[in-house]
Amino acid sequence: MFEFQQLYCLADPVFYDDVARWREGRGYLPDARPALAERAVPQGWSRDDRGFWVVMRPDRHVMPEQGWKVHVSATLDNADRLAETVWDYCVAHGIAFKYLGSRNTHLALNFKYAPRGASGKMMTVYPQDEDELRRLLEDLGGQLEGAEGPYILSDLRWEQGPLYVRYGAFRDMHCLDVTGRQVKAYRAPDGRLEPDRRGPVFAPPSWARLPPFLEAQLAARKGGGGEHPYRVRRALHFSNGGGVYEAERTTDGRTVVLKEARPHAGLDRHQEDAVRRLQREHWALTRLQGVSCVPQCLDYFVISGHHFLAQDFVAGQPLTEWTACNSPWLLRENPTAPPDADSLKRFTERALRVCDAVAKAVEELHAAGVVFGDLHPGNVMVQDDDSVRLIDFEFARDITERAYQPGLGATGFASRGKRGADIDWHGLAAVRIGAFVLLNSLTRLTHAKTQELVRIIEDGFPVPPGWGADILSELDVAHERIDLPAACAGPLRVPLDEKVTDWEPVCSSMARAIVRSATPDRTDRLFPGDPEQFATEAGGHGFAHGAAGVLWALAASGQGRFPHFEQWLVDGARTLREPGPGFYEGASGIAYALDELGYSDTALDLMERHVLDAELPGAPGLHSGLSGIALNLQHLGERHALAAYLERATALTEQVAAAIGSATRSGERHEAGLLHGWSGAALLMLRRHQYDGDERYLDLAVRALRLDLDSLVTQSDGSLQYEEPGVRTLGYLDTGSAGIALVAHEVLQHHADARLAESLPQLVRACSPEYVVQSSLFRGRAGLLATVARIGAQESGPNPRSLTERHLQRLHWHAIPYHGEAAFPGVKNLRLSMDLATGTAGVLLAVSAATSAAPFLPFTESRSVEA
Repeated sequence: MFEFQQLYCLADPVFYDDVARWREGRGYLPDARPALAERAVPQGWSRDDRGFWVVMRPDRHVMPEQGWKVHVSATLDNADRLAETVWDYCVAHGIAFKYLGSRNTHLALNFKYAPRGASGKMMTVYPQDEDELRRLLEDLGGQLEGAEGPYILSDLRWEQGPLYVRYGAFRDMHCLDVTGRQVKAYRAPDGRLEPDRRGPVFAPPSWARLPPFLEAQLAARKGGGGEHPYRVRRALHFSNGGGVYEAERTTDGRTVVLKEARPHAGLDRHQEDAVRRLQREHWALTRLQGVSCVPQCLDYFVISGHHFLAQDFVAGQPLTEWTACNSPWLLRENPTAPPDADSLKRFTERALRVCDAVAKAVEELHAAGVVFGDLHPGNVMVQDDDSVRLIDFEFARDITERAYQPGLGATGFASRGKRGADIDWHGLAAVRIGAFVLLNSLTRLTHAKTQELVRIIEDGFPVPPGWGADILSELDVAHERIDLPAACAGPLRVPLDEKVTDWEPVCSSMARAIVRSATPDRTDRLFPGDPEQFATEAGGHGFAHGAAGVLWALAASGQGRFPHFEQWLVDGARTLREPGPGFYEGASGIAYALDELGYSDTALDLMERHVLDAELPGAPGLHSGLSGIALNLQHLGERHALAAYLERATALTEQVAAAIGSATRSGERHEAGLLHGWSGAALLMLRRHQYDGDERYLDLAVRALRLDLDSLVTQSDGSLQYEEPGVRTLGYLDTGSAGIALVAHEVLQHHADARLAESLPQLVRACSPEYVVQSSLFRGRAGLLATVARIGAQESGPNPRSLTERHLQRLHWHAIPYHGEAAFPGVKNLRLSMDLATGTAGVLLAVSAATSAAPFLPFTESRSVEA
C-alpha cells in the first residue's frame, strides 16, 4: 500500500486527498504564494502549472529526455530569496526550471511523515549538458553559498550549499517495475526504459557516468563526518526527520537506541524540525535521569550536520504489540467459540495493571516537572512483569508551559483543545481504550465512536464499575469536538450493531454513502479512496482504488447502475495515456468493469491500446502482473469470441506456468497471498483447466499454492499466517491466509491434495480473530468475512459459517456515519474511503457476497454483472 497517508490527510478532514488541494486546517499558512508567483513571465518564456510544480521554459526549448538535474533545497524562511536568485540566473542563461507553486506544499513535503526521497526539493533546474551543469553549479553555488536547507537524501550535494545533483528523467516517461506497476522511468543506452527509482539514497544508474567535477563531492559523501562512536545493528524506524536504530557502543559493546535528526527536515505544525525536537528529548531525558520509567540518556553528538541521541535500549513490547499477543479476542483455542470467562478475566486484570502503571509513570514525569506530550500505545513499552517504560520524548515540555500543545500527535490519542499537563491525562484515557481495542483513530472522524468503543469494551471485558465513565469524563469535552468533520456528525440512519439480521438496508445505506461522495467534476478521481489514487495515472479510474471497482461493486451487489458516473469512467478510459496493463491498478481492470457494465467497445479499445500487444511485466501476480492480465484476456476472449485475446491469454498462462516451475526449484521466500503471491497464479491455472480440461494446470495450481504455504508460519493458536520478518503476521485477502484459503478451497473441489486439505482449516483459523483493526476488503475484516462465507462449513476445523456471523456482527465497530449513511475508513483508519480495496465499496461487496447470492471478486467465480 501507498505510504505517507498522513500527508494525504491535510487537504480534507473526511477523505484522503491530494496535498495540492490543502486550503485550511492546523498548520496551514494563509499567505502561501511564493514570491515567484508574483513575477511576470519573461518575454520568450512560458509558464505551466503541473500539480505541485510550476514549470518555466524558454519558447522553442527542446528538453533533453534525461540527464544530471539540479535540485535547490530551502527552508521556508529563505525559499523566496533562493528562488528569486535561481529564477534570475536561469532566465538570463535560457535554462528550464520548475518551482513549488505554494509555500504550503513546501511545508507539507518537509513534514515528519513526508516521503524522504522528495524532502527538501524546492526547485529543479534542467541543464542541457554537462558543461552547462558545471557552469550552473559553479555560478549559482557561489551566489547561494552558505544558504541552509534540508539535505536531499537522493542527491549528491554540491560543496556546502543548497544545490544537489541527481541523474534522472527530464521528460515524463514511464515503464513497468518488477511487480507490473507503472512507474517513472529513464532510458538505458540500449533504448529500453528502466525504473527511475527515487528513494532516499544517491543511486544513479550504473551506465550513467559521473561527471569528473562531481567526483570530489561523491568522495566527500562517502567519507562521512569521521569515525562514528556507535555501530548500527538494524533500523527500527524511519521518518523524514531521521532514523531510529538499534546500535552498539564501539567502546564497550553496550546496546543502545540511536536517534537521528536531520536539520530543517521532519517539520511539525509549529514548523519545528527534527533537530529541535531531538534537543528537547535530550533535555527531557537529562531532567528525568533516575526516574524508573524513563530510558537513560547516554550521549548527544553531531556528525556531518546530523544530530544523534544515544539512550538506553528498552526491552519489552510496545503496548500495541502486547495487546495483539495477549488478547483473547485475537488468540484462542476454539476460534468459533467466544472467549471463556477465565481468559477474559486474566487479560483484563493484566491490561488494567499495565494502564495503572502508565498512570503512575505519568505522575512521576509530572512530579519531575515534565509533560510527556505524546502518550499513545506505541510509546509505551511493556516489560515481562507488566511494568512499563515510556519512550520517545521529542514532544516533552516543562510542566510550567501551560499553554503548550505539541505540533504533532497520534490520531485518536492527541488532544486538540487541552494544554500542558492535561495533554497527558487525555492521552492516558485514550490509552486505556487502546489497550483493549486499538481503534482510537476512528474517534477523529466522529465523536460518537469514543462512546461506542467504551461500550464495546465494557460489554466484552469484566472491567470494574465506573471504568468507562471515568474515561468518557476525560475525553468527552466540548472543545475536543470543534474540528471534527460535520459530514460525520449525527447517528446512522440504519441500525448497525451485533443484532442486525436484515443486511439489505445496511447495504443500501453504504451505496448511498458512496454515491453521496462522488465528485464527477474532478478528472483525477470520481470516488474518494486510498492515496494510491494519486500514485499513478490510472489510480482514480482503476479497479482497486478507483471508479472501475466502485461502479462494478455497486452493480454486482445489486445496488443499481449510475449512467452519469459510468460515463465519467468511459470518458476517462478514452483519454488515459499510460495506465499500465495490470488488473487492479491498470487498463485490464478498467476494461473488465466497463465490459461488465455494458461498455464493451470502450473496454476492448482500452485493451487493444494498452494490453493486447503491449510489453507486459514478468511478475506472475494477480494484482498488477501476468495472472490478472491473462485471466481478463481469457474472460474477454471467451465472452466476445476473440481469437487474438485467447492466443495472448494462452501465451501468458504458459509464461506463468514456467514461473511456477522455476520458483518451485529455487525455493526463494516471497510475499504469499492472492494478489501478490502465487495463489493468484494458482487461480489462473484453475480457470485454465476449466477452460480446456488439461489436468496439467491443476497440478500447477497445487504447486503454486504449496509455494505460498511454504512462506507461512504456524502461530500459537494453530493458524497459518504469512510473516513479514520482524514486523507482523498477516492473514488477509491480498497478502496472507485468507487469499490462499479462497483458492485452495476451490482447487480441492477439483483435485485431491493432502497438504492443501490439511492446511485449509489452519488457513481458515487465521480468518477468525474477533478484533481486526481495519474493515477493508484487501487487508481487513471484509476480506476475512467474504472468504469464510465463500468457503462454507468444513468437515473439520473452524466453522466458517459461525465466523461469518461474527464478522458481520462486528462490522459496526468500524462504521462511520457519512451524512447519516454507513461508510467505512480506509487504510490506518485515518480517513473514510469509498474504494474497493480499502473502503466502503469493498465492505459492501463482502457483505453482499456473505448475505446473498451476489458475486465476489472477479475470476473467483463465473457469474457476471447484468449489463
